[in-house]
Parts: sequence; structure tokens; C-alpha cells
Amino acid sequence: MNTKKTTRRERGGQFVTQPDRTGPDNPAPPAANSSPTPEERRHFKLGWWSLFVFVFLGIMLEGMLAFRVSWYMDVDNDTRRLMLRLGHAHGTLLSLVNIAFAATLARITLPAASRLWASRFLAAATLLIPSGFILGGLQIHDADPGLGIVLLPAGAILLVFALYNTARNTGR
Repeated sequence: MNTKKTTRRERGGQFVTQPDRTGPDNPAPPAANSSPTPEERRHFKLGWWSLFVFVFLGIMLEGMLAFRVSWYMDVDNDTRRLMLRLGHAHGTLLSLVNIAFAATLARITLPAASRLWASRFLAAATLLIPSGFILGGLQIHDADPGLGIVLLPAGAILLVFALYNTARNTGR
């Protein structure tokens, strides 16, 4: 005796098998069969490792908040708290942008020069923007961030160039 219970779909005769997604009518994209380029590997590695670092930084900031560490929580350290939180948030977001960029490189065709410059600019921006916030928050002067904040505008300009370089070649 069969003890297998049939599903509603099977009883109603509506059982439909899923078509093979990589059959002759639906071939796999060419990027799925090729090995990743150096830029793709670099940005996947940079994205995942920096995501690990910035999520860990966020956990440390939450720990300092939970234990009321005076270096972080005192009223006169409001600038420090803001800069460190901004460094964590921007670092996490830029890590995800790196992962998305690596996935995008497999799907679009960028000219070699644009691919190289966008890759370098994005990698530099991923390091400079959060570092500017974090270094600016480690050494504060009254209500002003420290000297490390000067890294922020350079990183922001590089990020804009990387995004422009990628965006202008996506529709081709």
C-alpha cells in the first residue's frame, strides 16, 4: 500500500514540471561558462572582506554603545560617534557596491580602459571614504573631525568617476 500523500496540485491534475532553464531554447549566458576576470575576482574579494570588516566594526560600535564606553558615549564625543557610524555605514554600502560591480562586469561589456579605471577608482573609493570618516572620528578637535577627514573628498570624487565610467558603458 502506498503511504505517500499526494499534493493538491497532483490531485487536481495541475502538476507541471519546470522546464530546463539551460536547454536549447534557453542557453546559459556566456559569462557562466567562462572564468572570472582579474577585476571580477578583485572586487568580489574586496567586497566580501570589506563587508566582513565593516560589519565587525558595526558590532564593535554596538558593543561600545551597550556597555556605555565613555570614549564613545560621552556628550562631548558626539562628533566621534557620528564619524565612526558614518564610516561603518559607508564602508558597508561600498562593500556591497563592490560585489554588485563584480557581478555587473560578468554581464556587460566594458572597454578595457573603462573597465580598468572604473575598477581602480571604485577600489580606491572603497578604502578612502570609510577611512576618512573613521580616521576623522578617532582624533577629534572639539566638535570638528580630525585630519583624516581629508581622505573623504578624494574618495568621493573617485567614486563618482567609477560610477560614471561604468554607467556610460552599460547601455551598449
